[in-house]
Amino acid sequence: MFNWVKIIFLRLNLFLYMNYYYLLINLVLLILSFLLVLDKKGRQLRSWKLIVPAVVVSGVLFSIVAFILNQFKVSVFNEAYTIGVNVLQLPIEEILFHFLLAFAGLNVYVVLNERFPKNSLEKFSLSLSNLLLGVLVAMLFFTHTKVYSIAVFSVLFLILFYVEYVNKLRFMYKFYRAYVVMLIPFCLLYTLIGGLPILAYSVGDTINLKIGVIPFEGLFYLMSIQLLSVYLFELIKSKSKS
Repeated sequence: MFNWVKIIFLRLNLFLYMNYYYLLINLVLLILSFLLVLDKKGRQLRSWKLIVPAVVVSGVLFSIVAFILNQFKVSVFNEAYTIGVNVLQLPIEEILFHFLLAFAGLNVYVVLNERFPKNSLEKFSLSLSNLLLGVLVAMLFFTHTKVYSIAVFSVLFLILFYVEYVNKLRFMYKFYRAYVVMLIPFCLLYTLIGGLPILAYSVGDTINLKIGVIPFEGLFYLMSIQLLSVYLFELIKSKSKS
């Protein structure tokens, strides 16, 4: 009897703190980021003067994208899992999530570059990028009526095309390596966000293809955030040397 009472009490206790769930997910991502910051191998490449602007610009731009999607009712947040503080009509946790994704992704990039400095596979990165650009063009053609899909694929296409064909800095192999590693925490955390559910998307505005509870477009959304922050990091670094 006591065990049943204890179980009910714990469940009620968890229910009472539901509105902190998204904030706790952000906290996990923040802890991961600072664990990477403490990595001694990345200290030689890490500079807050480079990281902060890259994270701020990326976080602001993608928060604006999230705001636009929210205005079109493409994305809907469950207020039961947020603390109720909104900025640009978005839960503050959603905005923090964009900044923390950029911060964590950039730290993964920096640590991997210091631990594995060889860049011999860079010569294959353009071929991979061209393949990805082709996939994005195809996805834009087949999903032109779906708001979320068109927004995600078009943003990534523009960033990737600019980085590969306008920008002169070469870092894409290192980026792809960091992106693959970043997929692990992203998928784990996004499973919680979509599984609770904290965030849901209009079925008619997505291709309705999911990996578990993660929308297929979400993988490209992460790539856009991480690629923009890495590009800005490398750009600012190159400017500071000249």
